[in-house]
Amino acid sequence: MTRLLSQGQADLLHLLAQMPFLDRLEMAALAGRSRGGVYQAAGRLEEAGLIDSVPHGTPLLASTRRYYLTQRGVKALALAEVLPVGRLLREYPISLRFRRTLLERLDAAAVIYRPASVLAGLGHPVDFRWRRALPQDADIVLPDGCVLTILRRGATAERAGFAKRLWRLAQGPRPSAVLVIVPDEVRLRQAVALLREARPAAAPVPAFFALEHHVAAAGAGDPIWRSSAGAALSLDEAVGRANSGGMTAAEPPLVRVSIPKDIDLSGGGENIPDHLLPVLLRPAEKRALDLLADWPWLTREDLAGLLDVSLPRASQLTAALERLGLATGFQLDARRLALTDRGLKLLARRDRVSTGEARQRWSVNTGNDGEGVSGRRSRQLLRDLEHTAAVHRFVAALNRQARGLGWDVEQLDPPHRASRYFRHYGRPRALHPDAFGTLRRNDLLRPFFLEYERRAVRPATMAQRLAPYLRYYSSHRPADDHGARPLVLVVFDDPVAPTHFLEVARREMLRLRVPLPLLASHRELVGMEGPLGAAWLATGGDFQPVEPLHRYQ
Repeated sequence: MTRLLSQGQADLLHLLAQMPFLDRLEMAALAGRSRGGVYQAAGRLEEAGLIDSVPHGTPLLASTRRYYLTQRGVKALALAEVLPVGRLLREYPISLRFRRTLLERLDAAAVIYRPASVLAGLGHPVDFRWRRALPQDADIVLPDGCVLTILRRGATAERAGFAKRLWRLAQGPRPSAVLVIVPDEVRLRQAVALLREARPAAAPVPAFFALEHHVAAAGAGDPIWRSSAGAALSLDEAVGRANSGGMTAAEPPLVRVSIPKDIDLSGGGENIPDHLLPVLLRPAEKRALDLLADWPWLTREDLAGLLDVSLPRASQLTAALERLGLATGFQLDARRLALTDRGLKLLARRDRVSTGEARQRWSVNTGNDGEGVSGRRSRQLLRDLEHTAAVHRFVAALNRQARGLGWDVEQLDPPHRASRYFRHYGRPRALHPDAFGTLRRNDLLRPFFLEYERRAVRPATMAQRLAPYLRYYSSHRPADDHGARPLVLVVFDDPVAPTHFLEVARREMLRLRVPLPLLASHRELVGMEGPLGAAWLATGGDFQPVEPLHRYQ
């Protein structure tokens, strides 16, 4: 078969060695050929047993089939390029170990392939290089020597871990530019600040930032990339602002390499190897997995609200995750769901974070003493399950109600991502709300913090709860962090507490001369009106309900 390979077929084999798990549209863009020609060549290679494909889809990307070299394909490419198989395995990411790494990161890899495909479609032939152990995910080298380094922050990556990756990147060889992909606006602003702190002032490298869902969907001319100064640019414009030249970091080759077996997807349940889960899970199942990672101890009803699906559909999704050993249920006050260690490992490998640290924070296995769960954050949420459940009900109800009122829930962060760290009169301070969210309707942006209070019933305690917000809002940080000053929503169990709380807040705001966009309510009223309804009281006057939150200015 090797002697019968056309030049186009040999080029496709080479492309799939350099960039495994491309789909056919990406192959067409990167090879600079017509879709019809690539479809035909790929079909013939597949018939000959030189390439094969796996199904793949994510919440951000449409389901497709992604192609890789089979064992026969690796040997055929070695003959075509007159290279020993061992050298081919070291030069390209097609060895057994590297293939497993790419499969574990496949959801991220599919997004990272998008900028490379866009650049190739703009007439920039690319030399794409996956990085296995370096801080960046990949490097793209253009024909003129421009080196674009791609760095993705996954949804489960902690701030400290990502800051370390940025610092390591800044200490290495200088590329022409850095493309940073992040999950949301808050972490985009964090990335701008962290990269500014990490890189030496004497060695500036242009950096451009984009939201992951924009990267997944953007076309060539879409201005989705933002410079550190905030200018919105297309990818071609960002490349035009890159430094000339640029260096790539050297990565030690793998010492031991072997040709991987062809992928077999016939196994079932927990017998499926971990690295094959990204190709077997459906996009909706991956979305449910991410929500269980964000909000441990969810009920199926609240998960249905966050997914905006029916309860039977949510039950179907969680049953699939439990069958694969990725999630498990606990009969507490109700049946509550959490990720297993296998589920935590799947997301950690996708997002390039420490599996051990993820387990230390979130594992729901029994601790060494035989009592309680071992993950410290899961244990903390479980200790105050009534509070945790109340927050879950609020965010699930908000997500349900928003769509009916024409709002998009652009961001909904659990407590561990809602925290904000800042300095106040030179001292480090922190804000630890129960949730943070952002609603958007057309050009109107409405960020908010949520506090669910059960214990702040005395004036002194109420003042203590307010103090971190008054410090935070005394500076420009709220607008810098979120693009607008977030509302502060406080929900009490006691129907009398909101009016007392707002009176305390009014006095504190006058005393400190810090205006606070504060609204308060109680559990029963929020349950009746919904989080976006006329359930809120504001400071001033006789504390009458304000306009429904979705119309509140």
